[in-house]
Amino acid sequence: MQAKLSVNINKIALLRNSRKGSYPDLYKYARDCEGFGAEGITVHPRPDERHIRYDDISILKGQTKNEFNIEGFPNDKFLKLVLKNKPDQCTLVPDDPTQLTSDHGWNTIRHRTFLKDVVSTLQDAGIRTALFLDPDPKMLEAAVDIGTDRIELYTGPYAYYQSVNEEKFQSEISKHALVAKLAQSAKIGVNAGHDLNLENLRIYAESLPNLLEVSIGHALTVDALYYGLQNAIQMYKRQLIIA
Repeated sequence: MQAKLSVNINKIALLRNSRKGSYPDLYKYARDCEGFGAEGITVHPRPDERHIRYDDISILKGQTKNEFNIEGFPNDKFLKLVLKNKPDQCTLVPDDPTQLTSDHGWNTIRHRTFLKDVVSTLQDAGIRTALFLDPDPKMLEAAVDIGTDRIELYTGPYAYYQSVNEEKFQSEISKHALVAKLAQSAKIGVNAGHDLNLENLRIYAESLPNLLEVSIGHALTVDALYYGLQNAIQMYKRQLIIA
């Protein structure tokens, strides 16, 4: 099984928003990502709309041919946006409104009741749900009780330790592999994301044979500056081909 590549286009929206107007063309970029082989498009609208704007969502939903994934913190405004546009997948993250980027998973034990209600609401609307999780078996156990369709494993520490501490890097791989195996036994799908790049993606994919999807934005955008968008997407897809 080969994991699917979903391209997070937030950084392109951030570049667009740095000037007035619509250059670069966010929507063309999303279409081109799919045309060049991406199996999905991911967006993460934040309350300050510093990159993806709320009015981008309906346009992207209308043109996306493959999977459309909206991620974010499930406040009332976000949930109304998701329910109105009905993406293929909604990934719930525990971000503070002022947070620069996602840096931890849900405490599914503490927020069990809240998340149960949100997940049920989204599923009733026909939207697949995923919970952003640290690789902790206890958090997975509560996620199973919540009833989520998938989890997205937070790979920030995994990516960080690759270049600074081999022992901790191997420990992270083991934790992710264990939680992925437990999720598979519980019939919950496994996604992953955050700081995955050309140097660490293959090792990760090989360690999690049941990995369904990776969401990559920052690193792929940077690599596209050097290699071009089409080349960069194909380079990432090759890292996901496991013999």
